[in-house]
Amino acid sequence: MTQATPIRVATVPAALEPDDLDRLLHAAEGKWTLGLSPASLWLAGLDWAIHLANAPQRRLKLTVDFLEQGLALMRIMGDASEAVVAPPADHRFSDPSWQKFPFNLVYQSFLLQERWWARATSGTRGTDPANERRVAFSARQWLDMLSPSNLPWLNPEVIQATLESGGRNFSDGFANLVADLSLIVHPADQPDFTIGRDLACTPGKVVLRNALIELIQYSPLTPQVKAPPLLIVPAWIMKYYILDLSPGNSLIRTLVAQGFTVFCISWRNPDARQSELTLDDYRASGVMAALDAVGAITGSDKVHACGYCLGGTLLTIAAAAMARDGDQRLASVTLLAAQTDFTEAGELQLFISEGQLAFLEDVMWAKGTLSSGQMAGAFQLLRSNDLIWSRMVKSYFLGRRDQPNDLMAWNSDATRMPFRMHAEYLRRMFLDNDLAEGRFPVGGRPVSIDDISLPIFMVGTETDHVAPWRSVYKMTLLNKGDITFALTSGGHNGGIVNPPGQPHRHVRILERRQGGHYIGPDEFLATANCHEGSWWPAWMHWLDKLCAGLQPPPPLGAPAKGYPALADAPGSYVLVK
Repeated sequence: MTQATPIRVATVPAALEPDDLDRLLHAAEGKWTLGLSPASLWLAGLDWAIHLANAPQRRLKLTVDFLEQGLALMRIMGDASEAVVAPPADHRFSDPSWQKFPFNLVYQSFLLQERWWARATSGTRGTDPANERRVAFSARQWLDMLSPSNLPWLNPEVIQATLESGGRNFSDGFANLVADLSLIVHPADQPDFTIGRDLACTPGKVVLRNALIELIQYSPLTPQVKAPPLLIVPAWIMKYYILDLSPGNSLIRTLVAQGFTVFCISWRNPDARQSELTLDDYRASGVMAALDAVGAITGSDKVHACGYCLGGTLLTIAAAAMARDGDQRLASVTLLAAQTDFTEAGELQLFISEGQLAFLEDVMWAKGTLSSGQMAGAFQLLRSNDLIWSRMVKSYFLGRRDQPNDLMAWNSDATRMPFRMHAEYLRRMFLDNDLAEGRFPVGGRPVSIDDISLPIFMVGTETDHVAPWRSVYKMTLLNKGDITFALTSGGHNGGIVNPPGQPHRHVRILERRQGGHYIGPDEFLATANCHEGSWWPAWMHWLDKLCAGLQPPPPLGAPAKGYPALADAPGSYVLVK
């Protein structure tokens, strides 16, 4: 049995060191900046501004471009075919009322300004590319905030709603604002979405509880089950029941109904007492402890393993270390929207620099964790149009609420991140890319992803802002084994929660056999056949081919081996706020 690393509990220092006062100052600043470093943003802006100031011809060109925006607007007034088309993901001006005068000119003027600022903040020779991306991102945030769609006197939808309701939309919006500020309305608290009854309601038992995880074993729904069992490793950045939402949207229930014996880790929501947890604690007391339990309970010497997001990165680390050490308990590895190479990790890289990480570490050090609010704020900034401003307009100016659903309820049930572990994760993965480059240590020795000689199934999602699919796809460069890659429609969550039968869904799947040549992402798009529907059946068929046959279901827990059934699923850790 693998010995789990002892969990360290943080202690408060007896006295503050001089540097600690600076860290407390940075932590106070972080409350107002969502954890973003003001110094890093200022340095990025200064880098861009100095190089732009030293490029008179570029400044002249941008001045001419700016004047041409006025001429373009005049052409649009005379010919609607000249209008600027918003990107497909931008729905701020999709309502037909925006096409009427004078609102058509208002939003067209704004889109022209957006286009100009995109040119102004890119392509300045000599500027550090990372700094240039930060400047472009910052400019985009300001423009998103100042969009005419956010101003009730310039938004024709708000004006029409006001006239039709006699201003009731604003009174309803104010009630929504008061409710949000007082936390009276909270999707996870809606009576239709109670954890254990409507969400995370697949029957099962908690068969292991340690200081970091509860392991859930799900009750069989078929008279015989497939072997070997399946262990799911979700991300600790989210509650595990993203994979066990309402029954119709539950990947776990679907797997159990298909005859798989399923175990799933439920991570503890840490507080300041767990601030010193490390990434290796999550491997040893999480993945490895769970594998020990699955093997003891089922009697199987092989286990399929599936990791989602950060859980997939952690599973890759564990699988590489097991391969290095001759531990052959894994039968296959499945990675859902999980990155292993972080050189193209998308817009999250905007927040990754030495200065930014030092500032964020101070914010986390003061509390012992990264709060769920700061975490959510960073992700919302990546899609501020949809996740901040459009929701504000709908809720507070139009007085409308989105109909709660299971995914919204889960999304509001946020978690925290331990200081030590999260700092290590950001530095070793995002900043230094240690795992992909063979420098990440387990047990004092580095691991290599190429050591994993198992069938691998990977899923990327087309519009993922957290783990861009091209970044996920880089695993095919790091491992020369048998890899099946599926690219599905949707984003980081909606693309994974993708049960069969939903409309407007598609998936591309391509298999590269062990020893086969590398297929680049553009070549993948060109050669992989696109199929309507969900990726779930394809993955389960892939698992079926690796199964050894049917057998009677194992018992729920194994008291004689130290794994009694402790409680009904979903357990207690998932309820910790």
